[in-house]
Amino acid sequence: MKKFILDLVVSENIRLNDTNVLLKMTSSAPLPEMKPGQFAELRVDGSPTTFLRRPISINFVDKAANEVWFLVQTIGDGTKQLAKTAKGNIINVVLPLGNSFSLPVNQSDKLLLIGGGVGIAPMLFLGAELKSMGYNPTFLLGARKAKDLVMLDQFSQYGDVYTTTEDGTHGEQGYVTHHSILPAVKFDRIYTCGPKPMMMAVAKYAKIHNITCEVSLENKMACGVGACLCCVENTVEGHKCVCTEGPVFNINELLWQI
Repeated sequence: MKKFILDLVVSENIRLNDTNVLLKMTSSAPLPEMKPGQFAELRVDGSPTTFLRRPISINFVDKAANEVWFLVQTIGDGTKQLAKTAKGNIINVVLPLGNSFSLPVNQSDKLLLIGGGVGIAPMLFLGAELKSMGYNPTFLLGARKAKDLVMLDQFSQYGDVYTTTEDGTHGEQGYVTHHSILPAVKFDRIYTCGPKPMMMAVAKYAKIHNITCEVSLENKMACGVGACLCCVENTVEGHKCVCTEGPVFNINELLWQI
């Protein structure tokens, strides 16, 4: 897909909790086509310690409002500066980058979308796309505490939502791979994004049960265009740049020890 460098205007900056901000951005011209699983590189202005753009998953595309959403977790100087961007300010964005999730063709497929932490971000866009295709996906969202679970109302618009928290303050206590929905339903496809240990556990579960599974990797990406090689992942076909040949991979492509 063609890439664009755009000056987008922040239409809303919504503080979701202590560490997460939802940035909604728009443009005077129609936004380019974007697919679930792709990401963008956001330029950080006003931070003397930040020199590179920050890769952020595309959380949602509201075509009616001509908006693209980004869920930003404030973990460093760059993302903290992005989170301060006020309504009406401009952020320079390169998008869309990377590949996308593959979509099912069998209408009877039962689909499970698993997100952990800020890895829930691409699951909303994917869920909306699947809903538009006539599917009713199941979302399984995990976090450490109840306050870390965000956008549950938005997810519930596109499918059934189940949650886990490590301390048991929301949904079932424990990790996503221990949720009771897994033995209760025979899923045909699993999509996941989140911390690598979580994705590896999901991948292991999928392999054991012979379920098609795609993961959206969160390797560190400096350039987003395959030039710096810092996001390389070892696959059955050799080293691949996650930013250009991913971030979405079928688990059978990866050399994970699971």
